[in-house]
Amino acid sequence: MSSEPVIVVRGLGKRYPMYAKPHHRLLELLFGARDGRWRREHRALQAVSFDVRRGETLGIVGCNGSGKSTLLQILCGTLASSEGEVQVRGRVAALLELGAGFNPEFSGRENVYLNAAVLGLTREQVDARLERILGFADIGDFIDQPVRTYSSGMFVRLAFAVAIHVEPDVLIVDEALSVGDEAFQRKCFARIEAMRAAGCTILFVSHSSQTVVQLCDRAIWLDAGRLRLDGSPRDVVAAYHREVLSGRADSESRADRVEAADDASIVPTAIELRRSSSLVEYERHGGELSGARLAAVDGGTAEVLERGKRYRFSYQLRVERDSPGARAGMMIRNREGFELAGASFEVERLLGRDPGAGDVLRVAFEFDCLLYPGTYFLSCGAMAVGEGGEHYLHRLVDAYEIRVLPELSGDRRRAQPQGVFDLRVDVDARFDHHHGPSA
Repeated sequence: MSSEPVIVVRGLGKRYPMYAKPHHRLLELLFGARDGRWRREHRALQAVSFDVRRGETLGIVGCNGSGKSTLLQILCGTLASSEGEVQVRGRVAALLELGAGFNPEFSGRENVYLNAAVLGLTREQVDARLERILGFADIGDFIDQPVRTYSSGMFVRLAFAVAIHVEPDVLIVDEALSVGDEAFQRKCFARIEAMRAAGCTILFVSHSSQTVVQLCDRAIWLDAGRLRLDGSPRDVVAAYHREVLSGRADSESRADRVEAADDASIVPTAIELRRSSSLVEYERHGGELSGARLAAVDGGTAEVLERGKRYRFSYQLRVERDSPGARAGMMIRNREGFELAGASFEVERLLGRDPGAGDVLRVAFEFDCLLYPGTYFLSCGAMAVGEGGEHYLHRLVDAYEIRVLPELSGDRRRAQPQGVFDLRVDVDARFDHHHGPSA
């Protein structure tokens, strides 16, 4: 990675006029601004300054409306700044809005030539790279169909294939890859890694903290148009998530979030988990799950999970009829729905009898958080044996969203984990022979 800056941003600002009523815009045009009588200003960016070195991969995080997309549009030259200075050296390829730069009536093949020409390639250069572009996009016969007939996944396949094959000095990606299927995303990230190794500078916006930590050398956090933090991806993502979760907590009264546990040995200090928007609830057949809690075993609340710490997930099952062979469990899935880890137990084996009608079963699972930083989903359920075999009393799939932060460890022997799980790998290395200059 070179120390030479490819992108220089100094005091960048962007203002948008906001009108309370549509005709105020006309009144301002006719009679002048009159000290803001007809408008107010929204500051999308305020005094943002940073550099990006050649070959560096910079992640940009922040809530919706924080100014991320505005910043990228200014860097691409598709939007003018209101103040400040921006310098971008070299050819820039960007994936901002889905299908941006494509003519919907043109075929995919025609749009390859059009888009590549906008990015600075001649027709001869596109001819030489066309087969590689089409092979990477892999959309088959649709390449000769109008792009208005394309799915969102086909759009991004073709747009990304063009962007990477123009061999840009700077690649800018704004969440566009999130619409692709998993196999295509893996192929894209592998290509991004290769471009990064070849010296391409990459700016990457993503709501996936795991991707930012894995892919980026550095990260910045934008908050209400201002640069809040610039540093290592782990530190920036951790600070951003803590702020988001604490802000959400501050907006609610503690009485709404915290309920005293009936048995302090089961839940020391816990917050009630909110059901996620992707919840799938099975029909109840003899039981009802409720009161899910998550707590740190050391007594702290668990608004987010910190990798390396121990947690307790608990809930209660109200049993409506005798339930022989009852089992209760939990499961953690990732965003793609893959079951990563979980546990279950037989009630009779642990407590000496099966639950009967009117029982309330309180369940707690204690576990070490060995997940890589990112977003995951907790599921819970209880089963029993009936006439038709085993069936669910009640089940909540992807019921609760949780976020995992990096572990703040100072142990230099601890290797940085890759993938999904942290296997707590300690690294040991030594030199058997000294090949340096002799004394």
